[in-house]
Amino acid sequence: MMILKNSASKSRIPGFYNLSMEERLDIIKKLSDLTDNELQLLKNGGNLGSELKDKSSENVIGGFSLPFSIATNFLVNSKDYLIPMVTEEASVVAAASNGAKLARKYGGFTCDPVKNIVIGQIQVIPKKEEAIDQIILSQKDTLLNEINTHHPTLVSLGGGAKDVNIRKISTSRGEMVILDVDVDVVDAMGANIVNTMMENLGIILKNELSSKIQAKIISNFPIQRVATCTAIFDRDMLGGEKIVNRILDLCAFAEADLYRAVTHNKGIMNGITALSLATGNDTRAVEAAAHAYASMRGKYEPLSKFHLDKECNLMGKLVLPLSMGVVGGITNVHPVSKIALKILDVATASELIQIAGAVGLAQNVSALRALADEGIQQSHMKLHKRKFI
Repeated sequence: MMILKNSASKSRIPGFYNLSMEERLDIIKKLSDLTDNELQLLKNGGNLGSELKDKSSENVIGGFSLPFSIATNFLVNSKDYLIPMVTEEASVVAAASNGAKLARKYGGFTCDPVKNIVIGQIQVIPKKEEAIDQIILSQKDTLLNEINTHHPTLVSLGGGAKDVNIRKISTSRGEMVILDVDVDVVDAMGANIVNTMMENLGIILKNELSSKIQAKIISNFPIQRVATCTAIFDRDMLGGEKIVNRILDLCAFAEADLYRAVTHNKGIMNGITALSLATGNDTRAVEAAAHAYASMRGKYEPLSKFHLDKECNLMGKLVLPLSMGVVGGITNVHPVSKIALKILDVATASELIQIAGAVGLAQNVSALRALADEGIQQSHMKLHKRKFI
């Protein structure tokens, strides 16, 4: 099969799942300009070797391998992407590819630009007589400049600490004052940068406040770093009006019922988590933020919404906060994560987060279609039979 790297439909590879692993590798090698060493690393299951394994974690005694797969058909903001996914569940990759195929007829996925703002927090146990908010706000610019001096590279790239907001909260341990610091982390996930910034800020504040400075840490709820993704899914490709209406019934079910909403959102996260793991991002932080966002209005709700357009096609929209990066942390260390980012061909964290939103929406609509039609288990078993029997 001859596919050109600069093909306008790079991710559209009909019959990809029917090819042998060697044939798939050969295609991805050509499309992504993988080296022979990178190809060999994928063939070897991404084996890190004993030295790198021991450096990557604590009390290491071995390794644990998961399949590294490619989801196809993704067209996001008019650009084709091959999606690396690390997951043990074959149906996740198949569903993502199928959902992306359903969206291609009407131009694929449209995703909004993403701000790279995450929040660092300082916990202050106040003394009653101290006007903490006045002290902080009166010298806010000085404080921001001071902590930014420790990160000149980040600042030169347009990032750094940008603002400080002060909140007073009542807890079971009494009143507390919380400083929320907005930090532009550019293309990093941000945990290491922000934690260091908050610790530096804590040292500075000890000289400014008589109140007790306690926790100094990132918040894994990046409420400004939000993926917003939309797509139109063709009615006939979904299976017709009956299936579309059943999907809308399922969505209404999820909106009204906690038990269904959790499963609805788990389906979204199947794809996002697999992409996060492949690219060396923090899957626990990603999932925690998504589920917190689902609960923001005081009730756990589905992260996606669907309705009909004028032609009775299914329109989907997914909104959720995602803190993912293309530099820093394990992303810079793990050789397979580097290969994943090379295959993705992304330049910025914002781009990666937008793609993750598209993957979540594709995963979601595909699962809803299966549930509205033959049923999830029938869909699973068809794939199981093809793979194992």
